[in-house]
Amino acid sequence: MHKTAVLFVCLGNICRSPAAEGTFRHLVKEAGLEHAFHIDSCGTSAYHIGEPANARSRRTAARHGITLTSRARQLQLDDFQTFDHILAMDRSNLQDVLRMAPAESRATIALFRTFDPEANPEKVPDVPDPYYGGDDGFEEVQQIMLRTSQSFLRHIRGVVHE
Repeated sequence: MHKTAVLFVCLGNICRSPAAEGTFRHLVKEAGLEHAFHIDSCGTSAYHIGEPANARSRRTAARHGITLTSRARQLQLDDFQTFDHILAMDRSNLQDVLRMAPAESRATIALFRTFDPEANPEKVPDVPDPYYGGDDGFEEVQQIMLRTSQSFLRHIRGVVHE
């Protein structure tokens, strides 16, 4: 059985994309669908390769019962063949992903918040980068991760069952 492969992408892979990965992984596990998904995250830059998620991201996720265990890595060319869905946290990273994507990419590439039920579909917002802000910014991002990941999972389940 083919696993649906989902890759979340931000700049450094220490705040937003690991939070999205951990949140989506948590929801998939709660739904009993771990066998059906391959989930990962990465950054478009090499700033933090090998580092764990930012401590503030980990603490915020933990308050919601979510564990972030990934280590930062950079987007690779083979990701475009490995993953079915590559979801960027903001337009800047989306442009970097699209620029890097080979013509034979199998991945559907989109902004993560395309699936946010609170987002205006006419102007999909970026996931704000909480790195230089306070704890409130990390909580705001976690709320975005929760509702958008739930919506994306519903979308994927609908596509898989069609």
